[in-house]
Amino acid sequence: MARFIRDILATLSHEPAAGKGPVDQEELSRLDQRLAPFTDKGPGSRGTISIQPDECSVWDGNPRDQPGLTADGCRSLIDSIASEGGNRIPVLVRLNPPGSDRPYQLLVGSRRRFAVDWLNHNGRPEMRLAALVVDLSDEEAFRLADIENRERADISELDRARSYQHAVERFYGGVQSRMAEALTLSNSQLSRLLALAQLPEEVVDAFATRDELRVRYSEILTPLLRRPDQRARIIAEARSIGEQQQELAREGGRMLSPATVLARLREAAMPQPVEEGRDMAIIAGGARIGRARPGRSGGLTIDLNISEDADLDELLARLRETIVAARAAPVMP
Repeated sequence: MARFIRDILATLSHEPAAGKGPVDQEELSRLDQRLAPFTDKGPGSRGTISIQPDECSVWDGNPRDQPGLTADGCRSLIDSIASEGGNRIPVLVRLNPPGSDRPYQLLVGSRRRFAVDWLNHNGRPEMRLAALVVDLSDEEAFRLADIENRERADISELDRARSYQHAVERFYGGVQSRMAEALTLSNSQLSRLLALAQLPEEVVDAFATRDELRVRYSEILTPLLRRPDQRARIIAEARSIGEQQQELAREGGRMLSPATVLARLREAAMPQPVEEGRDMAIIAGGARIGRARPGRSGGLTIDLNISEDADLDELLARLRETIVAARAAPVMP
């Protein structure tokens, strides 16, 4: 069994040539060809079977965003499966525990399962999903799904990063070096991905789509988010951007580009010039709770509007950040 797993992982471990763009359909076809040897019975396999797509639940360790699969996004695969009368390369499943509502658990092949299911509901009810039943542990299944999905252009960096964040605790006892070794990644590569997964949700929502978020953005924003005063300003600006994006979407307007969003978040982190008599907003819990007004000789007048249920610890933290920001900000002539 261990050799069988190693063989599958080795088959899926091919990476596209360095410097190439998104994986095209030809490359996806070549990936399927590398999986072809495992369609026959072998050690650790119960052989290829035909099942209905709804007979398998999707394993929760899979990095793919299942709701993100659409007929348009899977069109070429749907057409290929339709013309060939089924999925030529089987999905990988394992048996669900006794008492589960479905007999199988899908480990690899979400797009193929989606395509067959779509065809079942659109004129091809007779079509079945070819599946290879294997016996893998959760950690082995995670490695298998991860290595295959690295070649898929339609899995966002954020989805992959969040699956890693979940996996490092679930499968590797919170030890990043163990996970990096198991996935054949450097520690720095894994750290950068985990940093992306840890971006505040407000920052994620500031971008038009999750697909736009990149590891390189978190490399810019993460150091800025470590300072409490900068973090508060970035999150406040991210909320403002998110509201603007929603308004643009409702009106059918052009959404703000990733470069624009990133520039605004970086700018928000920087100390703003202080002008005598100019208000500095005090933000807590995403709302403006008061203002600070610089005065002569470095003085600072603070006005607050505090509700009865306000978090005093957060309020004091925001006051401290405002004072620090006022001291650090350059003074306008």
